[in-house]
Amino acid sequence: TLLDAIRNANVVSGEAGGITQHIGAYSIDVPHPEDKNRLEPITFLDTPGHAAFSAMRARGANVTDLIVLVVAANDGVMPQTIECISHAKASGASIIVAVNKCDQPAANPMRVREQLSEHGLAAEDWGGDTLYVDVSALKGDGIDKLLDAILLQAELLELKANPKRRAVGNVVESGMEQGGPTATVLIRKGTLKVGDIVICGQFYGKTRALIDEDGKRMKQAGPSYALKLLGL
Repeated sequence: TLLDAIRNANVVSGEAGGITQHIGAYSIDVPHPEDKNRLEPITFLDTPGHAAFSAMRARGANVTDLIVLVVAANDGVMPQTIECISHAKASGASIIVAVNKCDQPAANPMRVREQLSEHGLAAEDWGGDTLYVDVSALKGDGIDKLLDAILLQAELLELKANPKRRAVGNVVESGMEQGGPTATVLIRKGTLKVGDIVICGQFYGKTRALIDEDGKRMKQAGPSYALKLLGL
């Protein structure tokens, strides 16, 4: 639901039981907090929070630079939250905590901070080094603050990549669609162009088409973007 608010699209209603069933990758461009004319790309990998999806979460944590841990202000820390923290720590990625559902009557964002500090995620204003952002996905509150926090953290960590080289990235998920096998790919560095030869393990092919999540065809895509590739 939080990603839907960021992208203004309703994805969850199409998933079984309202739980994310697969790792989706979504790219957006956001104005930089200090220079509104500069657009910065952020790609979200949506890994499911349900207890049954542990392997997917571990895979998601291994290809990301930052992890946004979403915890409901009315539920607090759940067993899968603790498991997510262990995946996040094992991957070495920085963690930002989004405390969601802050619009609910039973919301207690302070309790979430207390519970997570027991797991080594102490808030900055409590002398720790973890960024906390209070949000409401349904009302859209705090979304801008969350995006700003992601961009500022990316600057502190100096997350940069060279676009002027051959593309290297990860296949996030794959499947059969009209037009043949497709792979959702996340570009880590370099620029991928239509016509490029790609190799993934024992599989290879020629990039026939690059399609963004809105179904538009692209001629090329640079670092940090996620898109569908036809041709593997």
